[in-house]
Amino acid sequence: MRSVPCWQCNRPTGELFCTGCGTLQRPPAEYYQFFGLEERLSLDPDDLQRRFYDLSRKLHPDRYGRKPATERQCSEEATSILNDGYRTLRDPVKRAEYVLKQHGFDIGEQRSKNVPPELLEEVFELNMTLEEMRGGDDSVRPQLEQARQRFTAMLQDLDRDLHQQFARYDESRDEAVLSGIRGILNRRRYIQNLVTEVEKELSASALPN
Repeated sequence: MRSVPCWQCNRPTGELFCTGCGTLQRPPAEYYQFFGLEERLSLDPDDLQRRFYDLSRKLHPDRYGRKPATERQCSEEATSILNDGYRTLRDPVKRAEYVLKQHGFDIGEQRSKNVPPELLEEVFELNMTLEEMRGGDDSVRPQLEQARQRFTAMLQDLDRDLHQQFARYDESRDEAVLSGIRGILNRRRYIQNLVTEVEKELSASALPN
C-alpha cells in the first residue's frame, strides 16, 4: 500500500493496519497488494493460504462490532476483497485472467465460440456423434468416451504449457508472454467447454428412462 494518512490518527501509513495506532485502514482493491505479494503468475499455494487465514483472523467481524463506523466499513470492504482475492489467486486460470485484466488485456475475447482451426475436423465429428447420442443411438457411447479422454489429455497438456509460460512471464515481465498466455487460455476454455458438453451428454444418457 502506498503511504497515506491514517484516517484515525493522521500518521502516514502504508499498511493495512496503521503502524501508529493499529487501526484498520481502507483496503487496497488490488489482490496482490492486499495479500502483500509481488505480482507473480506462479504462487506458492501454502503461503497464500497462510496469508488468507492470518488476515481472516485479523478481519473477523467479532473484532469490529464495537469499533467506529469507519473501521467497521473498512472491515467489511477488506473481508470482501479477502474472499474474492483468495478465490481468484488460488486458481491458476482465474489468477492468469486477473493479471491479464490488470495489464489491459480484453478477457472477453476468451469467451469466443470460434473453433480453433486445428480442431475443426474433430469438433465436427464430435458434434455429429453428440447428435446421434441425443437421437437415442447409444452405440456411439464409446466414441464419446474416447473424445472425452482425448480432450481431457489436451487440457492437461495446456495446463503444463500454462505453468511454463507463467514461469517465463515471472522472469521476463514481457507482455508478449502475457499475450501468449491469453491464447492458451482461449484454447483451454474452448476445450473445457467440449469436455463439459460430452460429460453432460454421457451422464444424461446413462440415466434410467
